[in-house]
Amino acid sequence: MADMVDSATRSRMMSGIRGKNTMPELMIRKALHGAGYRFQIHRKDLPGKPDLVLPKYRAVIFVHGCFWHGHDCAVFKWPKTREKFWREKIERTHVTDTNAREALLASGWRVGVVWECATRGAGKNIEEVVQSLSIWLHSNAKLIEVQG
Repeated sequence: MADMVDSATRSRMMSGIRGKNTMPELMIRKALHGAGYRFQIHRKDLPGKPDLVLPKYRAVIFVHGCFWHGHDCAVFKWPKTREKFWREKIERTHVTDTNAREALLASGWRVGVVWECATRGAGKNIEEVVQSLSIWLHSNAKLIEVQG
């Protein structure tokens, strides 16, 4: 199936997609801050440059977009154009995510992942996501994955 827009328009649209300070990330940050949590953002000295770093809890949180990280959910659909390119790109992202998570765990950090689908659509309650993260932060669990 051909793309609905020309390549110049598609390129402009794709270049406007941010890697940091995305809407799901901003929602999580605002809610966590409102719940009293203090954190640092996008620390370059940690593997994967986590979206949120909570040193007090020795925890990091990644807010992953379902498309860019290939999440198996209703939000993610494989593109119909340039299929090989997208499969390779998303598979590389999986490898990068796995390596960052393993490096963080090996160095004593706890890792949380919040998927975009947990923050999207009717009936999604950001407070429930924050409650799940809060319970995890106060536990000894090494990993948490919050999804829709």
